[in-house]
Amino acid sequence: MLAHISFSQSIEIIDVKDMQNIIHENTDKTKVINFWATWCKPCVEELPYFEAVNANPEFKNFEVILISLDFVEDLNTGVMKFIEKKELKSTIKLLDNVDYNSWIDKVDPSWSGAIPATLLVNTQADKRKFFEKQFKESELDQALKNFEKELTK
Repeated sequence: MLAHISFSQSIEIIDVKDMQNIIHENTDKTKVINFWATWCKPCVEELPYFEAVNANPEFKNFEVILISLDFVEDLNTGVMKFIEKKELKSTIKLLDNVDYNSWIDKVDPSWSGAIPATLLVNTQADKRKFFEKQFKESELDQALKNFEKELTK
């Protein structure tokens, strides 16, 4: 199911299987998958850094995917309004599964379930890196550059 907002952003509601397909999909780009929610202050504070990756030609080989852990019933009221207000342009998915303990290990075995959390995945190089933290300004850029260097080793 897709929900649309006025500035042409859409949010796809996904399940755990869809999320796993996103993580494992073979693509030539490195996926930057951020798990967040509108009610999570540290998540909201770091969103501009993910948006900046999209606008930076230096990171053209990266694809940002924001996976919201908000409740599906809040999609039309809270989530869509939030995305419109913040003018988010990244790909946004909403994970429809509140039984976090049933799937967080599928993202990374070290994940406690706290958000924000970010997974970097390059399927062609079979490399991934997981961060269970809030990125501060320039930390995300540095993490992406470091990951890119690891891909060439």
